[in-house]
Amino acid sequence: MEFHYPNGRKYKGNPTPNKNKSKKEISYSNRGMTLEDDLNTTNAYYLANNIAVIHKKPTPIQIVHVDYQSRSTAVIKEAYFRQASTTDYNGVWDGRYIDFEAKETKNTTSFPLNNFHDHQIKHMKSVVEHKGIAFVILRFVKTDELFLLKAEDLFFYWERMINGGRKSITKDEIIKSGYSLKYSLHPRIDYLEIVRHVYSL
Repeated sequence: MEFHYPNGRKYKGNPTPNKNKSKKEISYSNRGMTLEDDLNTTNAYYLANNIAVIHKKPTPIQIVHVDYQSRSTAVIKEAYFRQASTTDYNGVWDGRYIDFEAKETKNTTSFPLNNFHDHQIKHMKSVVEHKGIAFVILRFVKTDELFLLKAEDLFFYWERMINGGRKSITKDEIIKSGYSLKYSLHPRIDYLEIVRHVYSL
């Protein structure tokens, strides 16, 4: 099945795993969980324990081609994302509107800003302007390190790039201006505890 972005470019997604990969090459870091998996698990915990209502935003999809071999075996062959997404997650916590993006990188010394898009930055600026809480959660895949970075700090690095500066945030800058997140059992990533600390709530 093919998916396309609003500009017509094909969505490639994650490559198909190589089944012939040797056991020595397989990484068991974080037991194969992606950042999205961890955050979805965390948000399910928040909801089940009446802590917050935060969900991953669904992406509207337009189906353009379906293979109808029979009614019971209809298969979607081609679809398009109908609009550019804003951020990954939003919801309500303790009377506050929460809105954030989650990104991963395989880089070890910096976080490329091309992971973000202009419409996402504009969206987060609007959230901040209306007194909402906006931030990003960044994961360095190879070292399995997590950081929370306030949207206002992300804006600084984004404007630096726009004005001809570097196209990434160094890891040292993230350590200095961001906040380290730790894995735990329940919840998996307690990012709201960090938000409480950062915003003195």
